[in-house]
Amino acid sequence: MGVRVAVAGGSGYAGGELLRLLAAHPQLDLAAVSGHSTAGQPLSSAHPHLRSLSDREFAPTEPSAFADADLVFLALPHGQSAALAAALPAEQKIVDLGADHRLTDAAAWQSYYGGEHAGAWTYGLPELPGQRARIAASHRVAATGCYVVAVTLALAPLIAAGLASPHDVVVVAASGTSGAGRSPKPHLLGSEVMGDLTAYQVGRHQHAPEMKQATGAASLSFTPVLAPMPRGILATVTATPVRPGVSAADARQALADAYRTEPFAHILDEDAWPHTGATYGSNSCHLQATVDADSGRIVAVSAIDNLGKGAAGQAVQCANLMLGLPETAGLAVDGVAP
Repeated sequence: MGVRVAVAGGSGYAGGELLRLLAAHPQLDLAAVSGHSTAGQPLSSAHPHLRSLSDREFAPTEPSAFADADLVFLALPHGQSAALAAALPAEQKIVDLGADHRLTDAAAWQSYYGGEHAGAWTYGLPELPGQRARIAASHRVAATGCYVVAVTLALAPLIAAGLASPHDVVVVAASGTSGAGRSPKPHLLGSEVMGDLTAYQVGRHQHAPEMKQATGAASLSFTPVLAPMPRGILATVTATPVRPGVSAADARQALADAYRTEPFAHILDEDAWPHTGATYGSNSCHLQATVDADSGRIVAVSAIDNLGKGAAGQAVQCANLMLGLPETAGLAVDGVAP
């Protein structure tokens, strides 16, 4: 028998991907999975693709449902994790896929999310310097936002290496529709999404303060774009060099130095550029960098699966560290194609 884990909010897209990863994990056993409106229904009603879990049933999202779990994943909507986490035993390990415990700045939480700030937990991005050890030593970990994973892995090493200025960072990132959740919304209908690209929450997306917190950027403009695909994020990050003469080779070297031993951060060969399809179903982030020939700005591009490295895969990666398991257990570096 492996380590017993539970999933609160397993009926959504991130919850479903988390269940898929847990079903194949060699050292984790699913103790319970809860849903809100799906309580009492078979798991197959929400996730017919999860054949190995078809005999399971959604429990109510109540603390008692998770009593037998060593670690609980919270895959709940933003603003709903804190109350459940507060009702769980202090010794029970938790990975929160929501935003409730990511931000260290209470004013930023109130400005972008509203309501009372629940306090910050250990930030769940192992690739940041020193963060892996902090995650391994923690009982409470806040998994990174999906857009933030893609942006941070592209930008943070460039700022840390003294190549990119933390001021005047510009990010444009396209995401698949699963990033908007599973609740039915008119603008996410197939007829609305197909053949269309749409910018949204321009100038005030809730992930902007988290991007600044994670990357060290002081000023950041973020434009998210809804793309006609079910999953994936492609982020293009540009920044002003801190000194004249910064080259494409310098930018690539900074990424290579930062991720030389990282299992899930992959620097592409020179002149190859990330695309989302190559990351589907994986926990990998594909990266590339150059310097724009006209403006002189550093350009870094990253691709992830928003449900993988951007959510469920990242959460399992953190849980592995918290439980003393191999960090890569149950996680794929290879994507699925076509």
